[in-house]
Amino acid sequence: MKPHIAWKQLFWLFAFLLVLSLFTTACRSQPQTLKLATTTSTYDSGLLDYLLPIFEEKYNAQVEVIAVGTGQALALGQTGEVDVVLVHARPLEEQFVAEGYGINRQDVMYNDFVLVGPPADPAGVADVNDVVAAFGRIAASEATFVSRGDNSGTHVKEMSIWEQVGIHPEGSWYLSVGQGMGATLTMADEKQAYTLADRGTYLKRQAEGLGLVILFEGDPLLHNPYGVIMVNPSRFPHVNGELADKFVMWLTSPEAQMAIDRYRVDGQQLFFSNLFAASEGK
Repeated sequence: MKPHIAWKQLFWLFAFLLVLSLFTTACRSQPQTLKLATTTSTYDSGLLDYLLPIFEEKYNAQVEVIAVGTGQALALGQTGEVDVVLVHARPLEEQFVAEGYGINRQDVMYNDFVLVGPPADPAGVADVNDVVAAFGRIAASEATFVSRGDNSGTHVKEMSIWEQVGIHPEGSWYLSVGQGMGATLTMADEKQAYTLADRGTYLKRQAEGLGLVILFEGDPLLHNPYGVIMVNPSRFPHVNGELADKFVMWLTSPEAQMAIDRYRVDGQQLFFSNLFAASEGK
C-alpha cells in the first residue's frame, strides 16, 4: 500500500468518526418533549414556572404545558393528546384510571379552596360556621356569584357545595363564565361578586392587586388535593410514557416535594407537599 493512500484512508476514517461523534452528541443534547395537561390553578399561581425548569434541566426535557380545567385536562388524556395530567378532582381522576385512560396515579400536594368576595360582604357569609351555610346565604340574598363553569376541579367542588345547599344555582345573580381561575377572579373583582377560588391562585392575584378578600375558609369540605396521572401508553402507544413515568417519579420525590413546599408568594406558602405532610402527620 502506498503511504499517501493509507493517509488518505485514515483521513476519511477520522472525518467519519468526527461526524458520527458530533451527530451522537447532538442527538443526546436534543431535549425530549413532555406534554402536560394541568389545571389553570397550578399555572396561574406561578408554581409551574418555579417547578418545571428543575425537571427540565435534570432530565434534558422540554415540558409543553396546556393549562385548562381539570375536566378538559382529563379529556385531553382520554384522546392521547398529552403524556401526563396534573389535576385536582379526585372522583374524576379515579374514573379516568378505572376506564383505562390513565395509570400510576399519585398524590402530589394540596392546598384549600377559599370563598372570596367584596370587603362589604353583602350576603354576610363571614358570620357563618360552615361553607354550606355561606353558600346558602349567597343564594338567599341573590348576591352576585361568579362560577368558573368549566368542569374544573374548582367548579366540581363548587357544584358539590350547591348540591348540599339543596339548590341548582340559576338566575341573574349567578354568572357561569367558562373561564380559568385567574379570569374568574378578575371578573368577580370587577363585579364585586363572590367566587370560590383555590388559595394558591387567589394569593398570587391578591399580590398583584386583586381587591377581593377571603370571607370564609377552613371548612374540611374545602380541602383541595392534587394528583398526577400518566396517560396509559398501552392504550396510546404514541405517548412519551418513559418520560411521563420519570416526571411522576420526580414530582413525588423528596427533591420536588421540597421545592413545592419552598414556593412562596409574598412570603406565603401556596401548596403543601403530600410527602412531608404525611411524615409530619398532617
